Amino acid sequence: MSQLVFSICLNFEEIGSNASEVHHIKGKLPPGPPPLPIVGNILQVDIKNIITSLNLLSKKYGPVFTVYLGRQPTVVLHGYEALKEALIDRGDEFSGKMQSSLLSKANQGLGIIFSNGEIWKQTRRFSIMALRAMGMGKKTIEDLIQEEALCLVEALRKTNGAPCDPSFLLACVPCNVISAVIFQHRFHYKDETFLGFMKNFQRIIEILTSPWVQLCNAYPVLYCLPGSHNEYFKILAEIKEFILKEIKRHQESLNLSSPQDFIDYFLIKMKKEKHNEKSEFTMDNLIATISDLFHAGTETTSSTMKYGLFLLLKHPEVTAKIQEEIARVIGSHRRPCMQDRNHMPYTDAVLHEIQRHIDLIPIPLPRTTTQDVQFRGYHIPKGTSVMTSLTSVLNDDKEFPHPEKFDPGHFLDGKGNFKKSDYFMAFSAGRRACIGEGLARMEMFLILTNILQNFTLKPLVNPDYIDTTTVQTGLLSLPPSYELCFIPV
Repeated sequence: MSQLVFSICLNFEEIGSNASEVHHIKGKLPPGPPPLPIVGNILQVDIKNIITSLNLLSKKYGPVFTVYLGRQPTVVLHGYEALKEALIDRGDEFSGKMQSSLLSKANQGLGIIFSNGEIWKQTRRFSIMALRAMGMGKKTIEDLIQEEALCLVEALRKTNGAPCDPSFLLACVPCNVISAVIFQHRFHYKDETFLGFMKNFQRIIEILTSPWVQLCNAYPVLYCLPGSHNEYFKILAEIKEFILKEIKRHQESLNLSSPQDFIDYFLIKMKKEKHNEKSEFTMDNLIATISDLFHAGTETTSSTMKYGLFLLLKHPEVTAKIQEEIARVIGSHRRPCMQDRNHMPYTDAVLHEIQRHIDLIPIPLPRTTTQDVQFRGYHIPKGTSVMTSLTSVLNDDKEFPHPEKFDPGHFLDGKGNFKKSDYFMAFSAGRRACIGEGLARMEMFLILTNILQNFTLKPLVNPDYIDTTTVQTGLLSLPPSYELCFIPV
């Protein structure tokens, strides 16, 4: 079958090439490989490792080029200068979000991540305001994280130094922090509802990172076929039911003059705008926004920490230096706090290097142009899909010498002080950058320092034999499954 498809594509290649040349001349899109009829450039792009494919294409066509993942053109931005110019200097023009992916179909253009226009502007502005009112980036949120970090330490002690997979426990911290912010309560780690919730989120990641779903996103017609995407919608229905129960509980106890959490703030906003027929503050938008906050606030942080511990197993000399800094700045008798980070440049550098090296989200879900854009001599029509390669920035060898190596020195100056880098785009950049960056950075610092203050990380094999190669999935770069021992100090 694959040979037949390839043969048909070869027969049409000349036609496709001519059609491509006409389209690029007429539309002045950036250059790129000639697309084949129907399939576009899908045979030239490895869905299982799209990063390598785009790197090769950028070497031939430059930092701004066009590929066809299906029939529609996608403009690819590659390298720091192109991303900065588009996402930061001209952020409004590149702030749309594609609506063709499985995730966007599920949210129906609502929430924060996949919405556009007024829905996005109002929901994002309101969410930032509400999170700040609840202490995001302040001591109150830090207290929540510290409470969860202590629960994590206690759970790790109960492993009694036996080998364990840290995935679930590392995910509990950010999930419970988000739960406290949105629902005003946390869950016990053995709570059946909580376990089911976490299981569903894990399964969602497995589905979304599968090659099948990547293919469906390029060819939406495939959604009519049987496949894991149908399971995805079933899981989302269960999550929606869980969220609705929490919302109803809040409606029964709502105090308009004293909001306690995110849901309260949103419900109050809904009441204030109940006579506004065009209001974006609806029940459906509240559900979608809560789902977005959980998706963005749980998996990314827990996966980063899971990969981070794996890297530290491979590099025990780095772990030792962090523990030396913890002993010098914090000691063993008080809890770490965010003020400590200012006096711990090496630990800060390690956390940045973990995020840079693992490149968790190599290519964020595509954006779209919000208007016709003249960019570097090309004409990009309104609504064109735009793909940004964060990998090309995080692995720039001029900014980060030997980017393939895990080296905290990438973020340290000659005197050992922490060194900022504009190329650090782990949270993306511009108007569509992650609104939870501050929260994630607090969580990662407090999780890591609490773990290494209380435990020695013991691998099950010689560090020389640990392979930290990323499991490339297209959507997320995840570590292989592993176990380790947490030995109390």
